Amino acid sequence: MVTLRTQPLTAVAWEPFGWLPVADTDPSDGTNTLTFEWADPHLNVIRHTYDEIEHTELGAVCDRMFRHATHTQALMPLNCDAIVAVAPPTAEFGDADDLQAIRAFLLHPQDVLVLHRGTWHWGPFPIATDPVHLLNVQGLRYAEDNECVVLADAAGSVVEVVV
Repeated sequence: MVTLRTQPLTAVAWEPFGWLPVADTDPSDGTNTLTFEWADPHLNVIRHTYDEIEHTELGAVCDRMFRHATHTQALMPLNCDAIVAVAPPTAEFGDADDLQAIRAFLLHPQDVLVLHRGTWHWGPFPIATDPVHLLNVQGLRYAEDNECVVLADAAGSVVEVVV
């Protein structure tokens, strides 16, 4: 098992995976935009629970990652701290070395992030037992565009995410 410590969510650290929205008065506002190839942007509230994933004494087990080729995805935890693991769209997960591309971030309520199309992601999952509620903007037909890689099968190991 590869152990990965979370890092703070900053624009620079997040850049390979997406972007962090800025205030409308920021000169860089509008530099990045959401993309929906199927013209199906959808806003809802989703949740993830502590029990959805395996835990170790120190953290949580990231055993698989997902990505969407046709759309960006925006997420904001509403009610509690959470963790998310990501890898760039170019990650192939052909062996254990590819796990080095994964990064983990600690998210606080109202942290907003956008995933580039194709960015591999796991979570966000709560770090405590209360479910995390997430404001979610993604393609309505995401289930038709939800590629999954099981890390143990593809790369020979899983990742332990530690706050």
